[in-house]
Amino acid sequence: MAHDHEHAEKRWYLVSYDIRDPARWRRAYKTLKGTGERIQYSLFRCRLSMTEMEALRWELETILDAEDDLMFVHLCVRCAGRIQEKGKDSGWTQTPARFQVL
Repeated sequence: MAHDHEHAEKRWYLVSYDIRDPARWRRAYKTLKGTGERIQYSLFRCRLSMTEMEALRWELETILDAEDDLMFVHLCVRCAGRIQEKGKDSGWTQTPARFQVL
């Protein structure tokens, strides 16, 4: 039987963080690297269901300290389609390619 989260609507999120400690920064980076695509130094784009977003936010908040900052920005389909990135085709309206293990 399929789980509800597998069929949940996926949405685009910008995830940004400002982490002062290099060890915490690396842990947050590794967590996000497996979930989304890095588009700038501390900025990722992720396509997640609401449940996945909440789980990711909880996981990141367990890594961060009081001096660190974390921000999730939900982008509607129309807004995501208007994203412009210098030097590349953003493709934000497309479902991201799935990771494949060879």
